[in-house]
Amino acid sequence: MSLEGKVALITGAGSGFGEGIAKRFIEGGAKVVVVDRDASGAERVANELGGNAFAVVADIAKQADVEAAVAAGLEKFGRIDVLVNNAGIGHKPQNAELVEPDEFDRILGVNVRGVYLMTRALLSHMKANKSGVIVNIASTGANRPRPNLAWYNATKGWVVSATKALAIELAPFNIRVVALNPVAGETPLLTTFMGEDSEEIRQKFRDSIPLGRLLKPEDLAEAAAFVASPQASMITGVALDVDGGRSI
Repeated sequence: MSLEGKVALITGAGSGFGEGIAKRFIEGGAKVVVVDRDASGAERVANELGGNAFAVVADIAKQADVEAAVAAGLEKFGRIDVLVNNAGIGHKPQNAELVEPDEFDRILGVNVRGVYLMTRALLSHMKANKSGVIVNIASTGANRPRPNLAWYNATKGWVVSATKALAIELAPFNIRVVALNPVAGETPLLTTFMGEDSEEIRQKFRDSIPLGRLLKPEDLAEAAAFVASPQASMITGVALDVDGGRSI
């Protein structure tokens, strides 16, 4: 899947799935704006990827940070063709009533508000160019929720719904919008979902996946590269499960 000549802005690209997607996009010929609230992570990834990558530190839950990140990306590369809304956070497994309002607000801020702010900040640019791709990283929690992750699952359900609504609205501007639903993966966020990290708990997660392993960043990166590429030019408004059969 060639991404030659494309410029992508990827949130949460300082580690995990976002880092994997950034690497794959660079390999495909794209230039990448590496956005993360962790300055050391963003700079490490950008340095490893070379001159076609550019690090921007931003908290996507804050409008000023989002607008500054988009402006920096446009100043550096002149255009942004692909937005990957990857950044997300979760909460430890617990009954729904035990999640405190402050924690709920934090999850909503990144998983929902962050997607809204970043998408909103780029739509005028994409509409003016009459082209663009938005890839939203949702979760299998949107269609096959696990117990005790109710509020996280709900935010990812919102991402899928927003993807479909935006796809219809933006189709006349030749802007495609696609969601990816990853299963539990080998990323820093995994320990949050597990509650505690042990081989026994990891095995339970693996046992829930028919293909028998956790998702790797490169697995999701290949899916993201495909849906963002010209080869997927007739694909929009879908939520693709990248889950080893977990959602069957």
